[in-house]
Amino acid sequence: MKEIIVIVGPTGVGKTKCSIELAKKLDAEIINGDSVSIYKDLNIGSAKPTKEEQENIPHHLFSIKEVEEEYSVYDYQKDVRELIKDITSRGKRIIIVGGTGLYIKAALYDYQFQEGTVNNDYLDLSNKEILKKIKLYQPDIIVEPGNRRRLIRLLNKLENHEVISHNKDKCLYPIKVFGLTTERKILYDKINHRVDQMFQNGLLEEIHSLKEKYKTSRILNSGIGYKEFYDYLYNNKSLEEVKEEIKQNSRRFAKRQYTFFRHQFPTEWIEVDWNDFTNTINHIIEETKK
Repeated sequence: MKEIIVIVGPTGVGKTKCSIELAKKLDAEIINGDSVSIYKDLNIGSAKPTKEEQENIPHHLFSIKEVEEEYSVYDYQKDVRELIKDITSRGKRIIIVGGTGLYIKAALYDYQFQEGTVNNDYLDLSNKEILKKIKLYQPDIIVEPGNRRRLIRLLNKLENHEVISHNKDKCLYPIKVFGLTTERKILYDKINHRVDQMFQNGLLEEIHSLKEKYKTSRILNSGIGYKEFYDYLYNNKSLEEVKEEIKQNSRRFAKRQYTFFRHQFPTEWIEVDWNDFTNTINHIIEETKK
């Protein structure tokens, strides 16, 4: 089996363009590694590649779920592993591209999940009540009671016994991981420009088409580029505030992505050549031959 190529890095650094150019040169198929792009109708805010941009390269796990449907890291792991079998059986190479590190790592490494894991939002419980439930499992645990997201995530894990076991250092496939990087100022400028471009491309219209689904969709209320619109739709937040919040959240997310990929993968970092992106592609191709 040829090595699976994994293209990671912060948002806005050119991963999608890189994956498509590599796929053309290496006769590869692309698997989505972004948790938001999995959903239908979340196109502009997720920076999902259009049909034209895909250039007839087979793309997998894009737009496979409705926004009201649940799709967990367990589901992703199962789907990616089936795709790996299918694509390699046809003699094609595989490129996984995206910025959701946990999803990609769970698919490629020895993470073992309990089938049927669900994610509850516990909307009917206060933070204090959630913490009380957590302490039934771990009486001595110390958790910040004001961090609701962490409380919910922890209680879900405890109630579902989500991760049975895992060895984060045991990779199940031959892989080469390339991280695209650039100077922080350049990256932040590109993130800000991309958000402006999303609005020009019709992000607001996309949001209005999804308005009623915000009341029931987990992904709309958690995905960057979408969650920021809730208060605009229902609580009179200004559009300019939304735009600035998306930019800020995207920049913060980029920092977290760098941290994850530096510590969780054997990543070879490639400085993006913005003057001639072909140089970036050729550099990666040469590294795949080693």
